[in-house]
Amino acid sequence: MSHEIRTALVTGASGFIGSHVVRILCDQGVKVRALVQQGVPLQNLDGLPVERVAGDLLDQHSLERALEGCDTLFHLAAIFAYWLPEPALMYRVNVEGTVRLFTAALAAKVKKVVHTSSIAAIGVTGSAEGADEETQFNSWDTADDYILSKYMGELEALRMNLRGLPVVAVNPAFPYGANDIAPTPTGVLIQRYIAGQNPFVFRGGFNIVPVQDVAMGHVLAARLGRAGERYILGGHNVTYRQFADAVSDAAGVKRPKWEVPTAPFARVGRVLTWVSDNVTHKPPLMVDRSLRYSTERFLYFKIDKARRELGYQPGPYQPALEEAVRWFKHDRQQRLAA
Repeated sequence: MSHEIRTALVTGASGFIGSHVVRILCDQGVKVRALVQQGVPLQNLDGLPVERVAGDLLDQHSLERALEGCDTLFHLAAIFAYWLPEPALMYRVNVEGTVRLFTAALAAKVKKVVHTSSIAAIGVTGSAEGADEETQFNSWDTADDYILSKYMGELEALRMNLRGLPVVAVNPAFPYGANDIAPTPTGVLIQRYIAGQNPFVFRGGFNIVPVQDVAMGHVLAARLGRAGERYILGGHNVTYRQFADAVSDAAGVKRPKWEVPTAPFARVGRVLTWVSDNVTHKPPLMVDRSLRYSTERFLYFKIDKARRELGYQPGPYQPALEEAVRWFKHDRQQRLAA
């Protein structure tokens, strides 16, 4: 049975995926309320007809106020970082904050919740066949604090179904497109290839998806997703070589020349992480676990379930990739100069 979205609270609304979700909801005539945390950049919400409400995932009263009158909740807010001086903060926000928010949603009698998890919460097959929603988490040897917090956060989110809150989890792959202000790991790669700062590529591959498709997948999950289920919002399984060459061609720069193994870089990352933990207390240039998770194997995923149950249909990756390149080359520079 389809769920009708009338008034929605969106956490992480000013973020990369969140702002695209907000745009789709506004276009569909939904009344949108954005949970806004102090100090978070809000330019992605400029010009959008949304109600901005102050709040924090660790402030229960602010969450209760924000949810008043909402029938739908999209929970996208989370801390993403490869390294933090106090990693406990990642768990407090991504896990404890989720529990606080959903407890408030239960009290507010919200009718449908979409929880933004990650493909990081799904297991990895390491082969070209790809994983699906039934592949159990198995990345214990390469999971950093972010990955573990997202895995735990999804478990807590789906557990709320046992208390009577209808929660659907969506698991985005690696999104790319315009308005990637953070930027995301995919955006960082695009920037580096545009600038010629990555003369090499790692072996293996990953699943890339236009951010507009991920955002539409969120809305489809709210309308058609089954409570207690999770849906992979992926797009295209590509090798790192294919991705690098496509970005370079779109940017009009030379393609990376060499293909390199992960192991030497991971060893350096382990040393740099130790220095960050014990000496500088500043983010390292690279983190060994993050490198090993993303480049030692194929992070390939299947989207059959989302296609079948949600009508999810990602478009071709090349046009969105060209849009992302244009944004990073021009629009982002103009924003930074403003």
